[in-house]
Amino acid sequence: MSESLHDILLSSHDPGFEAGFAKLRSDMLQFARLAGADSAESRTVAKVLAEVAQQGDQAVAKYTKEFDRVELRPGEFRIPAEDLAKAHASIDLAFLTSLRKAVANVKEYQQRIFIGGRSELSHGTGIRYTPIRRTGVCVPGAAAPLPSTVIMTVVPAQVAGVKEIAVVSPPRFEGSIHPVILAVCHELGIDEVYRIGGVQAVGALAYGTQTVGKVDKIVGPGNKWVQAAKRHVAGDYVAIDSIAGPSEVLIVANDQANPAWVAVDMLSQAEHGTDSSAIVLTDSQSLAEAIVEQLARQLETLPRAAEAMQSLKRFSRIIVVADLNEAVRLADEFASEHLEVQCGTRSREIAERITNAGAIFIGPHTPVAVGDYWAGPSHTLPTGSRAKFSSAVTSNDFVKSISLIEYTAGQLAAAADDIVRLAQTEGLDAHARSIAIRRQE
Repeated sequence: MSESLHDILLSSHDPGFEAGFAKLRSDMLQFARLAGADSAESRTVAKVLAEVAQQGDQAVAKYTKEFDRVELRPGEFRIPAEDLAKAHASIDLAFLTSLRKAVANVKEYQQRIFIGGRSELSHGTGIRYTPIRRTGVCVPGAAAPLPSTVIMTVVPAQVAGVKEIAVVSPPRFEGSIHPVILAVCHELGIDEVYRIGGVQAVGALAYGTQTVGKVDKIVGPGNKWVQAAKRHVAGDYVAIDSIAGPSEVLIVANDQANPAWVAVDMLSQAEHGTDSSAIVLTDSQSLAEAIVEQLARQLETLPRAAEAMQSLKRFSRIIVVADLNEAVRLADEFASEHLEVQCGTRSREIAERITNAGAIFIGPHTPVAVGDYWAGPSHTLPTGSRAKFSSAVTSNDFVKSISLIEYTAGQLAAAADDIVRLAQTEGLDAHARSIAIRRQE
């Protein structure tokens, strides 16, 4: 067993395990979130947003220079259409082929699950689904381009019928946005792309500026500053998808799992950054030890080995549990963004018992990367235990419902006494009269 990774191997039988597990989760959540409303960080977010609301483009330019070290005039925020077309024309043809297949998969899935696009009215009541008019998409400005983020946020909105989609991304590539991102936007027909990011971009989308039109909903990942800004504007100014923290995976595995495959799936999350996490719950001590050995072996050839090692030692654990019932209990408590079930012939059975997860990847041939890039469900998922009450972004997140009520004279007469009685009980006489007066004519 690799001594350097020995500390990540735990047992639920260890004294104080429950307290230790709770502290691990607490530390992860604390790291992933900004401090309270009175903290210096939160005050900074509020200050930037307030300036963007009041000063518009001037504040966006100011903070783009301060935070991204790029000086832009408001007229330079938006990427010209010719630049989008140029980026698309220069894209690798093999990549473009793969991109189009991925887009088709996502579109087919999002269309299949879509509830909108219909209106129902019968027996006096009904519902109408209408798409949100305008959506803003945040695309992180990572060291490497993230075209999958564009696909997984834009395509669901397009399937829902959103007419206006604005993409924002910080100018981290030679003072602009990586050409791969621009190419994907062009491929999807998105021509409103801004080289702005961070808190100031969220503010521009939420409030609107002289250059950037206000949106009705903001979606997409970002660092904790972006997420704090989304939380600040949510509800009062715009809707948001969710508050997203660092990437995380939890793997439930039994002795039928391949330790090399489990290890590489842990590393696929760990390489996202030192604040990511990978947790394994297994009822097999021998599997747990084999996974540790595989981690050590695979780290030797991983390009981002140093960051992955730090992530593994910081927020990742391999936990030997008494049985898979305990694994299911802990998995539901963890409520992970990604949850893999590698339990051989029992994989589907175990997966069906888990109620809290952003996405469940069932069986040995379904690593998280299948969902990240290809299968169809969006990889924009709840993190930080938010899967207990929120869900993946889907096409249904871009529609809103309008209740429809149409009573005939006969229906109103039949219900009048009851409605009047309820209104009078609440002391709302005009409500009662609005019913009574219609009975007199």
